[in-house]
Amino acid sequence: MARAHNPYGSQIKASDSIDRERERERRFMVQTCYKHAGDLSLKLVQRLLDKKIIETTSEQALREIFEKLFSKISDLEEFEMQFKIAPIRSLATNPNVISLYITQYIIEDLIENPVVQDVFGDDLEIYNAVNSVLSKIRPRN
Repeated sequence: MARAHNPYGSQIKASDSIDRERERERRFMVQTCYKHAGDLSLKLVQRLLDKKIIETTSEQALREIFEKLFSKISDLEEFEMQFKIAPIRSLATNPNVISLYITQYIIEDLIENPVVQDVFGDDLEIYNAVNSVLSKIRPRN
């Protein structure tokens, strides 16, 4: 009996391999965010202030907000993260999902915080500032 030939077999294997690699990268970054929440929040707040993206009444309070956020990322389910980043998913090619999540948090949620006076810049500028800090914890391919 003749064996059925699947012309898409190699594409499926390649796609599965890419998905596994992205999931491995995401898990590594989430763990790193949790372990180094204090350092990352300090660097991120400084970068956002240097780039004049956020205007705040209290740098310390802003650092605490981001430190809690970085610690909480490990508790998020995949659906929650994907739902949060859905509006800006196509913002960059090969985006850093943690950077997308933090960017969307700044755009949607942080603006409502009383210690934040204003957020400046478009989505891409905010993403680039956030990613410039978080790209350092992204594993290299």
